[in-house]
Amino acid sequence: MYTYTEFDHDFLATRNAQFRAQVERRLSGALTEDEFKPLRLMNGLYLQLHAYMLRVAIPYGTLSSAQMRKLADVADRWDKGYGHFTTRQNIQFNWPRLRDVPDMLDALAEAGLHAIQTSGNCVRNVTADHFAGAAADEIADPRPVAELLRQWSTDHPEFQFLPRKFKIAITGSPRDRAATRAHDIGLRMVTQQGVPGFEVSVGGGLGRTPFIGQVLTPFLPEADLLPYVEAILSAYNSYGRRDNKYKARIKIMVQELGVDEVRARVDRRFNALRAEWKGADRAILRDLQAEFAPPAFRTTNTGAYDDARQNDPVFRSWTETNLHPHRAAGYAIVTVSLKAHGATPGDATATQMRTLADLAESYGHSELRISHEQNVILPHVHKSDLPALHARLRAEGLATANIGLISDIIACPGMDYCALATARSIPVAQDIAQHFAARELDIGAMKIKISGCINACGHHHLGHIGILGLDRAGVENYQITLGGDATEAAALGQRTGPGFAHDQVIPALDRLMNAYLALRDGPSETFIDTLRRLGHAPFKAALYERDEDARAA
Repeated sequence: MYTYTEFDHDFLATRNAQFRAQVERRLSGALTEDEFKPLRLMNGLYLQLHAYMLRVAIPYGTLSSAQMRKLADVADRWDKGYGHFTTRQNIQFNWPRLRDVPDMLDALAEAGLHAIQTSGNCVRNVTADHFAGAAADEIADPRPVAELLRQWSTDHPEFQFLPRKFKIAITGSPRDRAATRAHDIGLRMVTQQGVPGFEVSVGGGLGRTPFIGQVLTPFLPEADLLPYVEAILSAYNSYGRRDNKYKARIKIMVQELGVDEVRARVDRRFNALRAEWKGADRAILRDLQAEFAPPAFRTTNTGAYDDARQNDPVFRSWTETNLHPHRAAGYAIVTVSLKAHGATPGDATATQMRTLADLAESYGHSELRISHEQNVILPHVHKSDLPALHARLRAEGLATANIGLISDIIACPGMDYCALATARSIPVAQDIAQHFAARELDIGAMKIKISGCINACGHHHLGHIGILGLDRAGVENYQITLGGDATEAAALGQRTGPGFAHDQVIPALDRLMNAYLALRDGPSETFIDTLRRLGHAPFKAALYERDEDARAA
């Protein structure tokens, strides 16, 4: 993991002292809220529905045990004893008092954590594959590149006031676990004649005008990555619209100019920039790669794991859903679900955070990851330790065996917290998880994503089943989309038809699941595969069969 240098600590101390002075001026009345707003947003502080909200960056989703404990301490001391992990691999504290925020930031800085560029029209928190550095199918760990991008973009003088916010995602695997094609820039590591490089996509994004990113170049040598990314941002900064915030994202630029013209503009800028870099970024990257060297893996046998799987059906069920293949023999990647049936997706109490920190320290080389799917990952656990790890998770209510199933739902905070939301997300997610808990193994692999407004923080466009909450004449109404995909086969879900009232969402999903189970080609065919094979028509018919029955009557 990257360890903060003296420069990093001094930089954070200076930034935090500056913001402390700005908060004092706001509290004294020397600054109005309108004057204070751009200053607080530069430091990750939002004014939400009920209170301020502090959004803390977790760069590329990586935390140490010490950092997780610090988040727990902040939650206990200055919030209400919990935090909310988001689809941007951030954590949000929903109840801080303004006067306490500078102290929160200073405490976070002690552990190398900050809230810089978690808001504003700048390069936001760079996100990454949550299995980075551990996955068996990975070409290379993408986190050194992500850290290079973080350092380069932080307070970059040219890119602090872009036309709109800008998001970059990276994966080191041909499989896309970082939803790269839904980002302004998506970086997916590929090889060409054995040489690693990146497929670069541009212009992805969700919200009111969703687009899947288009490939700008199928193979970019790793050595060219940073000047190429700068060329993209420079072209966008010059052309991106500033007259209409709804048309200011780079995805609109790509649609207006066409990807070929965007490529030509980027290439011109890249050719001019390339000679200026002179290899400085390469030297920094080599140092960063050393920081992310893998831990010393053990060679202990896995007999305890094999015995527990044979003798404990609860443990076996958990291993079948919550483990992923590791690159090192005898190891597994553990995903800890923050989606216990009926829980708020992504929420973790301070006690749970400390438990996860302890478990990572005892069994996982003190490393954790936060996924964009709002779960916590222990990336390096030897299989012989899994029975003991699972027992501890069960004792803390963290052993839900549902990763990738229907109750493993992505959901934004919705109208329970967010001032922009037009409907609730959390109660819908809770109802779905509880209703289908007994059937989820039979239903199998399923990605449900829920947003409480058109801004799509819950990634509903990318769900196998997407649910969008809207306000219809003062009544919550939920649109359903089908067929979305966040992987390398990225696709936007298609809207099925009229929305459903809150109390009709579960019956509609019941009809949908019943249709799927009747239509699938055996238990091994997933919902998304059945949908692709048969098309949307039979599923739309199932969703709206109540309306057909009413018309027939």
